[in-house]
Formats: sequence, C-alpha cells, structure tokens
Amino acid sequence: MSSPEGSLLRLRVVADADPGVLARVLERFQNINFIPRRVVAEFATNGKLHVEIDTFGITEAHLTLIAAKIGEATSVVSSYWHRV
Repeated sequence: MSSPEGSLLRLRVVADADPGVLARVLERFQNINFIPRRVVAEFATNGKLHVEIDTFGITEAHLTLIAAKIGEATSVVSSYWHRV
C-alpha cells in the first residue's frame, strides 16, 4: 500500500566503516534530482556507520527501490525505510 507523496519517510542504513558509503547513499538521491529533508550520519563505537535520511515528497515504492539498491553494496549491512 503506497501512501501519498506527502508522508515523512526515513531511510536507515547501517554499513561497515567505509569512507565512500555516505557518498554512495546520497548518490541515489542525486540521481533522481531529489534533496533529502535531513541527513544524519554517525560512526558508532561498534565500527559501523549509521545513516538516517528523512524524505518528504517521495513515494514509498520509490524509496523501497532506493533502499534495495543501497542494500546491494558490499559494505552495507542493512538498508530499510519506515514512516516517521
């Protein structure tokens, strides 16, 4: 079930410590000419990089595809979205 494009959706990505991960995650949004509402990245004590991207004006279906593509990267542990 897709919600209207007026929903606030958050993409969460957990990845290994790789300097290029943040650029690769944001590149998915650049490719569709979309500016996220908020981006937060934190390097955790367990050696993982946690990225949260808040979006507004993108469909759930589109964000599902983006999360799946990001999840294919070798350094990505998990990639999923949820409503905020």
